Amino acid sequence: MRFRPLTAAAACAAAALVVVLGLLVRPHTPSLSTDESGDAALLDRARPLFTEGVYHRVSVVEIDGGRTGLAHFGADDTTSYEIGSVSKALNGLLLADMIERGEVSEDTELGSLLDLDGAPAASVTLAELAGHRSGLPRLSPRPRDMVGGWAAAVTGRDPYRFDVDTLVEQVAAADTSGRGEFAYSNMGAAVLGQALAARAGTDYADLLRARVLDPMGLDATVLPVTAAELPDGAIGGTNDKGRAADPWLARAYAPAGGVRSTPRDMAELVGGLLFDEPPGAGAMEPRWEDGDGGRVGLGWFVDEYDGTDVTWHNGGTGGFSTMVALDRDGGRAVVVLADTATGVEDQARALLLGEA
Repeated sequence: MRFRPLTAAAACAAAALVVVLGLLVRPHTPSLSTDESGDAALLDRARPLFTEGVYHRVSVVEIDGGRTGLAHFGADDTTSYEIGSVSKALNGLLLADMIERGEVSEDTELGSLLDLDGAPAASVTLAELAGHRSGLPRLSPRPRDMVGGWAAAVTGRDPYRFDVDTLVEQVAAADTSGRGEFAYSNMGAAVLGQALAARAGTDYADLLRARVLDPMGLDATVLPVTAAELPDGAIGGTNDKGRAADPWLARAYAPAGGVRSTPRDMAELVGGLLFDEPPGAGAMEPRWEDGDGGRVGLGWFVDEYDGTDVTWHNGGTGGFSTMVALDRDGGRAVVVLADTATGVEDQARALLLGEA
C-alpha cells in the first residue's frame, strides 16, 4: 500500500498539533512567588537575593538572639519541604547522642553492626563515616546503580529507591582506597544511619524520631516512605530547568537525604542548637580538616568568613534546595528552603553575615 501525501490543510493541522503538544510538555521556568507573608523587614532583605536563578516558593528563617523571624514567598510556616542532605546533620546529632549514651563509640567499626562479610568497608569507623573520611564513594559504583542514577536524574525520578539489604551490598562492593581523606559520600552517611538503627534494634525513622526529632519538638519533620505518607502541606519540587521532580522518599538512603521539614520546625531546630543543649549537639564541634580550608564535625561543616565561624549544612534533592547556617558565637542562624533545585547557600550566608 502506498501512502498518500498529506494535503496542505492536513499538514498545517499536523504542524499545529506538534506545536501545541510541544508547549504542553515544555518545562515551565518558575519565578519567585509574589504571594508574600511573614516578617516584612526580612522579606525586604531576602527578596533581592532571589532575582537571579530559578526560584518559586522560598521560606527564610532568621534567629538573632531572642528574635525569630520567618518570611515566605508562596509558602507559610507549615509548608513541607524536602531538606535533602540537611538530613546528614540530623544523622550526626543522632550519632553523637548514641556516643554520649555509650551505645557506640567514634571508633566502632561498621562491620560490627552490619554484615559486610570482610569487605574493605567493614573496618571503617562510625566517625569516619560521619566525617566523610571512610573512603566510600559518593554513590554506588556498581554499573547497574550508576545507570539507574543517571536515568533518574534525566527523568526527575527518585534515584535512591534501595532497601537496606541493597545498600549493604553496595557498601560491600565499594572500594575504600581513599580512606582517611575527605570525600563527601551519600553512601557513607546512609550506611551510618542504618548501622545505628541496627545497633538500636529498630528502623531508622523510628530511631531518629525518638532520639532527635521528638526531644527537639520537631513534630512536622518526617521521613515518608511512600508518596501516600507525604504530610499535609507537602509541596512538589522542580529542577533548575522547570521540570517536575518526583519526591525523594525515606528508604535506605534516608539518613543521607530523605527527611522533610517545615520552616517552623527548622526554626525550632536552629534555636535549640543555639541556645539549648539538645541531644548530640557535640556533633557540631569540628574534628578534622576538609583539605580546602574548612573543618568537619560529625555530619556538620564549619567555615570561617572574616572571623566568623559558620556551622552549616546544605541540602539538594531533585526538586528542592536548603541551607542551614549558624553563627554559634553570635547567637544567630539562618535557614533557607526552596522548592527548586537551584542552590540557596549564598543567600543564607549573606543574611547570616549581615551582607543583606
